[in-house]
Amino acid sequence: MATVDKEKQGYFTGWKLKTGGIIAPDERLPWGQSILVGLQHVLAMFGSTVLGPILMGFNPNTAIFFSGIGTLIFFLIVGGRIPSYLGSSFSFIAVVAAASAYSGKGLNPHIDVALGGIIAAGIVYTIIGLIVMLAGYRWIEVLMPPVVTGAVVAVIGLNLAPVAVSDASVSQFDIWMALVTILAVVLIAIYAPGPLRRLPILLGGIIGYLVYLIFANGLGLGKAIDFTNLANAAWIGLPSFTTPAFNGRAISLIAPVAIILVAENLGHVKAVGAMTGRNLDKYLGRAFLGDGVATIIAATGGGTGVTTYAENIGVMAVTRIYSTLIFIIAAIVAILLGFCPKFGALIQTLPSGVLGGLATILFGLIAATGGRIWIQNKVDFSKSRNLLTVAVALVFGAGNLTLNIGGFALGGIGTATFGAIILYQLLRGRSAEADAEESPELQVEP
Repeated sequence: MATVDKEKQGYFTGWKLKTGGIIAPDERLPWGQSILVGLQHVLAMFGSTVLGPILMGFNPNTAIFFSGIGTLIFFLIVGGRIPSYLGSSFSFIAVVAAASAYSGKGLNPHIDVALGGIIAAGIVYTIIGLIVMLAGYRWIEVLMPPVVTGAVVAVIGLNLAPVAVSDASVSQFDIWMALVTILAVVLIAIYAPGPLRRLPILLGGIIGYLVYLIFANGLGLGKAIDFTNLANAAWIGLPSFTTPAFNGRAISLIAPVAIILVAENLGHVKAVGAMTGRNLDKYLGRAFLGDGVATIIAATGGGTGVTTYAENIGVMAVTRIYSTLIFIIAAIVAILLGFCPKFGALIQTLPSGVLGGLATILFGLIAATGGRIWIQNKVDFSKSRNLLTVAVALVFGAGNLTLNIGGFALGGIGTATFGAIILYQLLRGRSAEADAEESPELQVEP
């Protein structure tokens, strides 16, 4: 994609109609295709955006509703320049459980306390965004150059890999269904005709679901899909709103998550920039601000903290459609779905094997995008500084190394992020001569 800067069009971007090839952020497909691709993004984020609140004891429909609201807020603040969907952030799970003493089953009885802490994290995040907007983004680049941001993006995909494998391997039958789903997605992405090639996740998921239904419910070869909750769910219902409460301990536990959200958002912007061939760094401050404000608004009504969504990077990587119009459509659909318990119940009937297959594709593409950042920025891995930084980050993230600091648990993505930042800064003082004289023991043969 050309790297021509088209940003002198005013605050908001516009969309030029384009019917084929790579679709840039300021371009759009015909309306019919745009709506279908928007639905595909909803499907891609739905599993995690439902799973996240369930793990924290939040109401899934409320989380879906506020993910749509948050996405629209993000779009308005970035002026439609950065293609992104905001969904439930997994970075909050451990600290919310600790702050609210959540047992892990049913609805969280102390959700109000958790919401107060999430609002505090959103405020810290918003302040960071304002600082970046006023002081510029260069200091962020100094802390997190391409070798670090590429590692963070790769770590996000690798850290999520066990989730995909766990879903896919519930049983041997689920493993085969995951493989069928993966094969369906791959074949559609490569061989499907015309517009269908742009919907590999949506169509692959439907094919995997139908195949599972035939062999499990029809032939009894696997655990049958249970449609009881779907039948009992209402078609229309209001999301469950909750008023937050502010507790000092909860705030101290949850507010530091803002730093991890900065790293996630930075990685997202860098990844999208790498995929589109456009430098989006100038909008980092706006992106942080949009994510922070969206998190505050979501937690004010009972939603989870939100973040730029990893799954949607995967969808964009597969489809090569980066139009920001797609995310307005996805947001509107998510808001409407927040009022439809029936649809939420339908999505929750997706078998583990099918979800695992989709997650394998999406999370793998996220990890691969980290490598793309290194390649496009010509990161030199003959330098031990870069090699060691990435090596440590990848193992910390993939192994989910958790560091307990007082009452705050820093999970694998956090330890990998801070580890990469700190290690790179410690090593960047090396002279050019030292960089040229690498230790032979670091030159590991594959």
